[in-house]
Amino acid sequence: MTTTADPILSYLTDMDGVLVHENHMVPGADKFLAELRSNDIPFLVLTNNSIYTARDLQARLKHTGLEIPIESIWTSALATATFLNEQRPGGTAYVVGESGLTTALHEIGYVLTDSDPDYVVLGETRTYSFEAITTAIRLIAAGARFIATNPDATGPSREGILPATGSVAALITRATGKEPYYVGKPNPLMMRSALRRIGAHSQSSVMIGDRMDTDIISGMEAGMRTVLVTTGISSRATMEQYPYRPTLILDSVAELVGHTRDPLSLLG
Repeated sequence: MTTTADPILSYLTDMDGVLVHENHMVPGADKFLAELRSNDIPFLVLTNNSIYTARDLQARLKHTGLEIPIESIWTSALATATFLNEQRPGGTAYVVGESGLTTALHEIGYVLTDSDPDYVVLGETRTYSFEAITTAIRLIAAGARFIATNPDATGPSREGILPATGSVAALITRATGKEPYYVGKPNPLMMRSALRRIGAHSQSSVMIGDRMDTDIISGMEAGMRTVLVTTGISSRATMEQYPYRPTLILDSVAELVGHTRDPLSLLG
């Protein structure tokens, strides 16, 4: 069981709303990451977005001023590939998604096919096609297992919200009667796979996020201490709507600079 006496040896942190916001670096995020590196504290940057590869995201983060190694980025696509590799190594899948997901599945040796696949894997894309969704529905109805990278119902765009993986999954579920297994947040499975990737343990790790309904609950259910920052979705006011609470709430990750070994000292 996690106690306040357990030292902090590693960090998981959400990306959007914590380190970057609307394609700009959150002030102080670079100093926070620099302190983790200088103190040799392992960390992973997490995102439910399955569109991009880790290399794509590294380039995006570099453009904001954040230098993050590819191996320190963990996406729902990578978590999904890891899960499938553990469940059915060398399997087959029909994928509705972008390069972040297809690349992750290719790298574990999966064959992508629309001919009697083991799984239908639904990820996020900006161009969901009716044809691809129809194929997914028919394959699931024929017996393929239904996996989705994350349950987010909407995503942002400059013109407003867009339907995301969760919304399309609901459409497929309505047509087939089959619910998907979601791998990404708030499933704590994504936290546990991330911890395994850096050889960390939940009792000595912290999850930093900006959303109570994904980051904080998944971190809590994975046994980690949690830090909510208010630079993204959730605020101090909306936090009160939930029956659970983060271990610590801060205005931004900048407040952790100088306290990465003992963030609970900020509780005062």
